[in-house]
Amino acid sequence: MAAEEINKPPSLPPYPEMILSAIEALNEASGCNKTSISKYIESKYGDLPAGHTALLSHHLNRMKDTGELVFWKNNYMKPDPNAPPRRGRGRPPKPKDPLSPGSDLPPARPRGRPPKDPNAPPKPAKPKAATGGSGKPRGRPRKMARPTGGITTGTATTTSAAPMAAGSGRPRGRPPKVKAATMTEVSVQN
Repeated sequence: MAAEEINKPPSLPPYPEMILSAIEALNEASGCNKTSISKYIESKYGDLPAGHTALLSHHLNRMKDTGELVFWKNNYMKPDPNAPPRRGRGRPPKPKDPLSPGSDLPPARPRGRPPKDPNAPPKPAKPKAATGGSGKPRGRPRKMARPTGGITTGTATTTSAAPMAAGSGRPRGRPPKVKAATMTEVSVQN
């Protein structure tokens, strides 16, 4: 046990005390940033633990959350009791109207859509709206059936173009590759 006490570095004060003493000693009007506080603590107390920067950040955040320090423009300072509270960015909150002590507050509405009333009468069905007025049915028109035989009263160009467009006996898509006819023997004259 005696060996442990001898090798032990001199005990450091708690981090909050070291931070407050650093801010008081530096005494800057706009407060002190984290690096200046860290440098002051290192110069004054010398041998610091290995995780000094992590410990310092943790304690600074904790002191900021509890209200022991004020964080403003990346600087830490002691809160001034007479100063008005500083607000951050954005729109300030609306001032709340003070209610008289005798008035009752209405119950707060729950979030979301209210549940349906089971006792409410059913709503009447809406009549379907009339068509757009054009008289045509919606969507793509049906494919016309190809006339078979009968009297045709068109020119030759319309009849020749119609089978290709409407769908003649040939299948859709690229035609199959034509196989070359078998080679016939050609007699060679010598």
